[in-house]
Amino acid sequence: MKRTLITIALALPLFFLLAACGSSKSSSASSSSASSASLKTVRLGIMGSDDRIWKAVGKVAKKKYNIDLKLTKFTDYNQPNAALSDGSIDLNAFQHQFFLDNWNKAHKSDIVSIGETILAPIRLYSQKIKSVKDFKKGDEIAIPNDATNEGRALNVLATIGLIKLDNKALPTTADIKENKLGLKITALDAAQTARALSDVTAAVVNDGVANDAKLDPNSALYVEKVNKKSEPYINIIAANKKDAKNKTYLDLVKAYQTEATKKLLKEIYKGADIPAWDITLK
Repeated sequence: MKRTLITIALALPLFFLLAACGSSKSSSASSSSASSASLKTVRLGIMGSDDRIWKAVGKVAKKKYNIDLKLTKFTDYNQPNAALSDGSIDLNAFQHQFFLDNWNKAHKSDIVSIGETILAPIRLYSQKIKSVKDFKKGDEIAIPNDATNEGRALNVLATIGLIKLDNKALPTTADIKENKLGLKITALDAAQTARALSDVTAAVVNDGVANDAKLDPNSALYVEKVNKKSEPYINIIAANKKDAKNKTYLDLVKAYQTEATKKLLKEIYKGADIPAWDITLK
């Protein structure tokens, strides 16, 4: 009997130790499960294949704000706002304010900016000439065909002195009033402008499209000037108006607008993309 009692006495501490360990593991698993469950998923639409900046931002957002960032990549400028309006994504980050204003007007949508990202000057590229002085009669230039970027590209050509335009906020090819070289100006889907470089003399290419096409920004014939007039072309993070004050979405903006993002932009894009959330345009 004494031997049995001694055996029980010795076994009890081991029992409680195992029970405690089991309890600890259970508690840890429960805590991990709760942490995972509390992650807030945000679906963000972007243009093109280059997601290096947003992947880095996603890590910050997860660590600091408990946000699980999911990226959806689009290939057509018409897709991200349509997807935002129909609820397929929560936010997008691909457009400037001028583009958004025009989209809202044309589609009767209610999308708003909740934060600024970059200012990306558009550039004139060529595989056939080395200088804007090398254009000759009848040369062809490709430009984006969406309303805002078409006007922006035409203003670039006017600034260079290749054409003269009527005084319009958003000119189209119909507003060209002087074209001494008889240049053929062809409006294409923005995503096609870089691909057209093998067929045309030059092309005005949006920065994101140029990045995807691996065009060297330092090789451009001309870079759009950055000044006060550039303000409508600052790129933004956009949401449906009803979500404009959503704390999680605003936290994602904070995760983007950091010194770390500035450094990464400089490292990856060599100054081609300018952090826009705290610059002063003159």
